[in-house]
Amino acid sequence: MRALIFPGQGSQAVGMGKALAEAFPQARAVFSEVDEALSQPLARLMFEGPIEALTLTANAQPALMAASLAALRVLEAERGLNLARDVAFVAGHSLGEYSALAAAGSLTIADTARLLRIRGEAMQAAVAPGDGAMAALIGADTETAAAIAAEAAEGVVCDVANDNGAGQVVLSGDKAAVERAVAIAQARGIKRAVMLNVSAPFHCRLMQPAADAMRAALEAVTLRAPIVPLYANVLAAPVSDPAAIRQNLVAQVTGTVRWRESVAAMAAAGVDTFYEVGSGKVLSGLVKRIASGASATPVGTPEDVAAFPRS
Repeated sequence: MRALIFPGQGSQAVGMGKALAEAFPQARAVFSEVDEALSQPLARLMFEGPIEALTLTANAQPALMAASLAALRVLEAERGLNLARDVAFVAGHSLGEYSALAAAGSLTIADTARLLRIRGEAMQAAVAPGDGAMAALIGADTETAAAIAAEAAEGVVCDVANDNGAGQVVLSGDKAAVERAVAIAQARGIKRAVMLNVSAPFHCRLMQPAADAMRAALEAVTLRAPIVPLYANVLAAPVSDPAAIRQNLVAQVTGTVRWRESVAAMAAAGVDTFYEVGSGKVLSGLVKRIASGASATPVGTPEDVAAFPRS
């Protein structure tokens, strides 16, 4: 059984999607659609940079989705991929959940681009620069990380943002609390505890203003049942009901990305082949460490497309 997975923020790179656009009209059509939806030459920023502008949350989120959907459209045209027939589940890491929904026909590409622009701007605006922070604990399980976060909070916010698997848990919240968590983790002998270079404290309770913005934005778009079930970040379980998907996307802004549990659950349901569609190979590495015996392959270049098994 196959699952398609879609990368999140941090996987952006200057040049992503460029080779696909040069080789395939289906990729060019996706980039044109996103540019038009946003009234911005986002594809040019993706292909040429600068990286500082591409990394801005409001640009990175729709750009990563565009790269993913371009790759998907090329797989459909060149390799005969048919999601309804060939894929059991879709899932995405944080913003990648929106890419997964667009891939499964739940959202149009244009609506997805606009939603991710709103999401990126709202997440950036939710907390004043410098007030929040995120940190990665490497070599910690979720329970240990949650206990460290609770001890470090001291009346402010320190939440588990991402359970990425392979002993990688990310904390998010008020800067002072996250700094305390890093010190506690280091004192406890956690393998590595490092502050992350991020622009805002994502996936914690401080993001509530962004969750409210997404609730309003999602109510204004048509959301159809996906043609294959989506493994939702906040549930680590499959959903197909549009009302539930909408609710989960709102909860996801402040909730934990349960990636480890999602991959493990898909593997337990029979998925043995994962394809990471879009930019980079971060999720492929995580899958291999979470689901032993499963294969995970990135698909983001013409060479990757040529290697994809024909359906």
